[in-house]
Amino acid sequence: MSQQAILSEMNAAFAEAAYDPRCPVYASFFGALGCAASIIFTVLGASYGTAKSSGAIFSSGIIRPDRLMQNTLCVVMAQILSIYGLVASVIISGDLVEKMPLHQGFLQLGAGISVGLSGLAAGFAIGIVGDAGVRASSQQPRLYVGMVLILIFSEVLGLYGVIVGILMLTKSKENVTQCLY
Repeated sequence: MSQQAILSEMNAAFAEAAYDPRCPVYASFFGALGCAASIIFTVLGASYGTAKSSGAIFSSGIIRPDRLMQNTLCVVMAQILSIYGLVASVIISGDLVEKMPLHQGFLQLGAGISVGLSGLAAGFAIGIVGDAGVRASSQQPRLYVGMVLILIFSEVLGLYGVIVGILMLTKSKENVTQCLY
């Protein structure tokens, strides 16, 4: 067998081994979408929760200026949601590579959407509860504890999304195809 034929055969074998339909070049695009969805949606939820409850905080501050700092709990809890999105995006971006299994890209997209949309929903809940709760507790201070409890339940909705997202990201690394270049 000639040297040319051997090289041709080796190139064909390498091309066949390097191309795997389970590792398309666009698989990392889905992971990048998950990374973006995670931070975008949680920041939207956090900004809504902050804006909605801040209006009530400042309105109530006119009536009861002594409770202004106590009522900022709503804003703090809304901002925690953006930290959830940031953590998920950093974890996803750390696993993004040029060529990866499609399975892994889809799981990263699912994890990002899970974290992002649950953070968005939690932000809506915190904003609405914070608005009504701050206004009510300014008129009747005994309602503050009830408001805090409902805010905790609202915040935990975002935490559920983070837990599911981390589970999905963990599964994205187990028993997956190794993509060759």
